[in-house]
Amino acid sequence: MTDTLSTTRSASQERTKAIRAGLRRRHMSEAIFKGLGLAAIILALGFVALLFVDVVRRGLPAFTQSNLHLAVTYDPEIIDIEPAPVMVPGQSEADFRAANLKWQRDLAMLNWNKVIEASLRAAAPAGFEIESREILSIAETNARHEVRAMFVDDPGLLGQTVEVDLLASANADNWIKGNIDRSLGDAQQQLSAPARQLIDIFVENGTISTGFAWAIFTNVDSRAAPASAGLLGALVGTLYMMLIVIVLAVPIGVASAIYLEEFAPKSRLTDFIEVNINNLAAVPSIVFGLLGAAVFINYLHLPISAPIVGGLVLTLMTLPTIIIATRGALLGVSPALRQAALGMGASKTQMVFHHVLPVTFPSILTATILGVAHALGETAPLLLIGMKAFVAQVPATPFDQATALPVQIYLWQGNENRNFFEPRTAAAIIVLLAVMICLNGIAIYLRSRLEKRA
Repeated sequence: MTDTLSTTRSASQERTKAIRAGLRRRHMSEAIFKGLGLAAIILALGFVALLFVDVVRRGLPAFTQSNLHLAVTYDPEIIDIEPAPVMVPGQSEADFRAANLKWQRDLAMLNWNKVIEASLRAAAPAGFEIESREILSIAETNARHEVRAMFVDDPGLLGQTVEVDLLASANADNWIKGNIDRSLGDAQQQLSAPARQLIDIFVENGTISTGFAWAIFTNVDSRAAPASAGLLGALVGTLYMMLIVIVLAVPIGVASAIYLEEFAPKSRLTDFIEVNINNLAAVPSIVFGLLGAAVFINYLHLPISAPIVGGLVLTLMTLPTIIIATRGALLGVSPALRQAALGMGASKTQMVFHHVLPVTFPSILTATILGVAHALGETAPLLLIGMKAFVAQVPATPFDQATALPVQIYLWQGNENRNFFEPRTAAAIIVLLAVMICLNGIAIYLRSRLEKRA
């Protein structure tokens, strides 16, 4: 009997040890799993933080720009032109416009670079030796157009001296910000030695100062005057495309998902449609660009490089994502809600639109905003429909030629003036990320409001 009790006690102890060992292994496995998950999250957040820090570090200098403060003299010896035409009694409106246009053409033929050169020499120390081409390289090439535009607006400036703020050239801005190694020889520098020396003098005496680069937000892209290149045209083109995507993709995608999930009969046709929707969600975006070029441009003859085409292409690309996300939200609604609504006498349409759909609004809204934000960053399909073309104007309508922020980033990244446009590229990325963060913020805010109402 004693041996039996001893054997039983020994077996019980062995089982207890085995159970405890198993628990230790399970707890250790759980701890390892939690640790790996936490490490993965920390690693992912670290890479995201590293990306943002690197982009911000590179892009922040582009939000400041060097400006020239000059006393510009409208010398009559340089601006040798007849007085601006004045409308006289009996003169028709057409004749006056023709005379005014002729006067402006004659004005454009004058050498306005001499006006800029004289202003720069007046700001330089007395006796400073520098050639005309070298001193003009300090100011942006469009400075002469700005000075001429001021004279066109006010011909009474002839013979007067006015204070004018002009952009310094991209090469001058690079030199001031230290984007170019100052220890390099003259052959490797973008500016001549006298020009670099004069720039340093201008910085010391306040002729050149650094201010916020408003040109990034108020100007369009420019190849002739890189320092004045901006994102306004690309930003407006992007907003037009996003408006088209929101107006078309969201209602069509949500309506399609509601029909397929709530009303469509189960058949081979609906199965075929569902399979193709899932397949379209995985199709590379460049394929949608090929489709857009073939259908919208070659067949429907819509304008090349227009936001209307870009918006339609991005709509096609976003539709599968919105449909799948909306169907997932509808599937997540408890069947008890549907049964209760039908049991209270509601029709199927009333059940869907009055009871099921309001519950899914937060999820649908989040999915659609994320889909639109994803479309905002697409570049490949826009390149195939011609939106990589250089467009130096702000589109007035979605049918006008334009570019988009992702394409503008692509174009600036390939610019030959790397020292100047690399920070500008990072600045454009910051603007694009800011727009996407704003969209996500709006989605979070609206979702929280709708959840409170629900």
